[in-house]
Amino acid sequence: MNIENFDLSDLEGVGPVTKKKLEDSGVHSMMDLVVRGPVELGEISSMSSEICEKIVTIARKRLAETGAITKDFASGSEIYKRRQSIGMITTGTDALDALLGGGIETQAITEVFGEFGSGKTQFCHTMCVTTQKPKEEGGLGGGVMYIDTEGTFRPERVVTIAKANNMDPAKLLDGIIVARAYNSSHQVLILEEAGKTIQEENIKLIISDSTTGLFRSEYLGRGTLASRQQKLGRYIRLLARIAETYNCAVLATNQVSSSPDSFFGDPTRPVGGNVVGHASTYRIYFRKGGKNKRVAKIIDSPHHPASEAVFELGERGVQDTEEHLKQLDKEAKKAEKEAAKPVKKSKAKAKADGPEGVDATPAIEPEGIDTAAAEPEDIGTIVSESADAGEPADPELE
Repeated sequence: MNIENFDLSDLEGVGPVTKKKLEDSGVHSMMDLVVRGPVELGEISSMSSEICEKIVTIARKRLAETGAITKDFASGSEIYKRRQSIGMITTGTDALDALLGGGIETQAITEVFGEFGSGKTQFCHTMCVTTQKPKEEGGLGGGVMYIDTEGTFRPERVVTIAKANNMDPAKLLDGIIVARAYNSSHQVLILEEAGKTIQEENIKLIISDSTTGLFRSEYLGRGTLASRQQKLGRYIRLLARIAETYNCAVLATNQVSSSPDSFFGDPTRPVGGNVVGHASTYRIYFRKGGKNKRVAKIIDSPHHPASEAVFELGERGVQDTEEHLKQLDKEAKKAEKEAAKPVKKSKAKAKADGPEGVDATPAIEPEGIDTAAAEPEDIGTIVSESADAGEPADPELE
């Protein structure tokens, strides 16, 4: 059942005045009510805590009755069935899709971190194109909301990637809603007011590039760390709420810093600490791999194994390496060769069937002749006599 068909005024206790207050506060659906909760609802709408508690409780019960959300307790089978509605957006590369189990997942935050030039923004531009592909081609046929905090969105790059994918550049650009954030407060405000746009434009992917850049530049020194983390935590929670409320995917890029206490291994660490780390469903580390190659490594995931994938930056955005394509071609040819081979019979079946080309059916003995009791010379005499009599000789006895 489509929960977007439920109007807020259908809830008990929500009249025209209350509905207007909710919509003016950025609440446009029952799911939005439930995910925000009574405390946040009271802060943004100026309604009393009692009214907020009542409205949220009624909305939760209504959605639970329709199966849109789980009840207080649910079986694993119910959760599994509910997760079948989750969509996947292809990354445009076989290697990354295999790494992520199909692509970028809806109702989840996929964080990509790495140093400058590691391919984060190029990945975002590629996802702007693949998201708008039809479902049969790995996309979701929906729009993209691009929150640009560093001024790095380039429509020219989207045009290049679109042409390489044989897609209409003008149509793709119309499907991308870009919001330029100039400070951390503006960045949070964009998300707070994004609900209506997400519904109207059928947004299926939210891109936050970069998620931590403005927070990092505005809050300097240890004295402001607590304030920064609190505000950053609110922004990340908004991303998570939007992902679940509107069943869309979130791709968040993150900057890195170098850990001074790391004497062995890679000292690169994502910015944001535990606030970002715990909120992200999937964490992927991008690093340079020589020439134009890049390496993606899964750092944290609820169900993916720790593994790596190699890709490169090219005309199609992020794309498979030539070596990977050759390997895929080799495997395809091997599979075709195996399929063309005749099916080998087991020894028992081969023995039962007899030698190839020979009829294994027992020969029919001439009627009235006891071949077991006859001597060799007697058999020859009998066959000769049968032939002389005009009867066809049995080839099995010749």
